Amino acid sequence: MGRAIALLLARRGYHVFASVRRASDADALRVAANGELTPLLMDVTSSDQIAQARATVRDHVGQRGRDALVNNAGIGVAWPLELVPLETFRSQFEINVDGQLAVTQACLPLLRQAEGRVIMIGSIADRMTPPFVGPLAATKHALLGLSESLRQELAPWRIRVVLIEPGNIRTEAGGKFARDAEAALERFGPAGQALYADAFRSMTTRFAARHEHGSDPSVVAEVVLKAIEARRPRARYLVGKDALRFALLANLPPFALDALRRRIFGLPPSRPPARRCIPA
Repeated sequence: MGRAIALLLARRGYHVFASVRRASDADALRVAANGELTPLLMDVTSSDQIAQARATVRDHVGQRGRDALVNNAGIGVAWPLELVPLETFRSQFEINVDGQLAVTQACLPLLRQAEGRVIMIGSIADRMTPPFVGPLAATKHALLGLSESLRQELAPWRIRVVLIEPGNIRTEAGGKFARDAEAALERFGPAGQALYADAFRSMTTRFAARHEHGSDPSVVAEVVLKAIEARRPRARYLVGKDALRFALLANLPPFALDALRRRIFGLPPSRPPARRCIPA
């Protein structure tokens, strides 16, 4: 999605500063954008790299400021919450939440100069959380909270904060999700596999298949462009396959929604309560 967003904005005449993790990605982006893009080697968990990227942007834009910041960095982890290693859980938040806030803090002075926009790329998982995607969904709920608070706090400077909530989007991340899920399963151990293996494999297989048949990333890029250029952008945009459907289903009562999610992702039904013997 990040690549699609960067290239679309470059084609529309914006000078894009795109963060990448590898020099090879930087070269490919620069060629694809025909020179309208400046790659920034940046890890959102590195304060030094964030500061260096901020300096590069500041030197380019000067007093004009920055029109928009698009926060797109993120990783996805699937584990049963009972078993997920805490260091893995923390790494989700370090990248998906802490990193987003760190970059936003660094960019706000330039955004204030231009009365710019903050665009957060979240997920429909902040409304409709599948089983075993708790670590990822928790970060998306946190990102929703950050967006809601920032939108109110930055309003006095006319800085708009917009949350994009994609549904199923067809990206390389779908294949990585499936590989990572299989690797996680191997780490469950015998006891964990006895508890969760069948349900976990069913969910991750169906989840990956939905993403494989999802919308093209270009639909997200078009919505980001709309959020940047609209005179009065919405606070939240749903985009991509199943996004609206899942947002509507999220309004169901919890007991009905839980049963539906178990059916969608191939989980066994809830067990009936054990019969309790009460002494006469």
